[in-house]
Amino acid sequence: MTDPRLEIRLLDDPAEQRRLRDLFDQVWGATTSVVGMELIRAIGHAGGYVAAAYGDGAVVGGSIGFLGRHLGAPSLHSHVTGLLPGVRRTGLGRAMKLHQRAWAAANGLTWITWTFDPLVRRNAWFNIGVLGAVVHEYLVDFYGPIDDAINAGDETDRLLVAWRVGDGGPSDVAPPDPTGTVAVPTPADIVVLRRTDPGSAIEWRHRLRRELGGPLAAGATVRGFTREGDYLVAAGGAS
Repeated sequence: MTDPRLEIRLLDDPAEQRRLRDLFDQVWGATTSVVGMELIRAIGHAGGYVAAAYGDGAVVGGSIGFLGRHLGAPSLHSHVTGLLPGVRRTGLGRAMKLHQRAWAAANGLTWITWTFDPLVRRNAWFNIGVLGAVVHEYLVDFYGPIDDAINAGDETDRLLVAWRVGDGGPSDVAPPDPTGTVAVPTPADIVVLRRTDPGSAIEWRHRLRRELGGPLAAGATVRGFTREGDYLVAAGGAS
């Protein structure tokens, strides 16, 4: 259950949008802005999604997304979402995705899409295991080098996931089905591993690129993600 003292609201005021920009920089430990103020302003003015979560008057989380198309239908691409450490595990992350979904539905959109690092186990569990988003594509080194405290020194492979706006909510997510699947493991904490053993972190990157990215490119599907940190991958054509 989300902490009732937390509030999520859309932003159009430049001062509040600036606080959102600063929040992103704090979350990612960035030396340059993760998302520039001019882009936040432009996305909001063009009809995109710009929202922040507040706790005791302070910005503690936020998300921005721009309009796009997915599988030929109108979509919201959620570009950046971040929460301060103190409000993680409070239900705020789920509440923010539901806020996005309500906004997308009100604006006649069919899909919400976003990308995440497939090596980050907690994000894979949240996106696939909790929300029930469907993996649509493995993107190799999608953003190129990123110089922040989370991504520095690694290649930026990403999974593109899609969430149909008209589907049931997160509570309707079915448990992963291991039948006819191969378990593809992830490291316990890739962010820590990048700092303590960069060589092993790169080995994990290339291993997952082979074991997950390769099969997905050949038509395999991700059926689920386990609490133990494994992708459940079914070969193309498996039922």
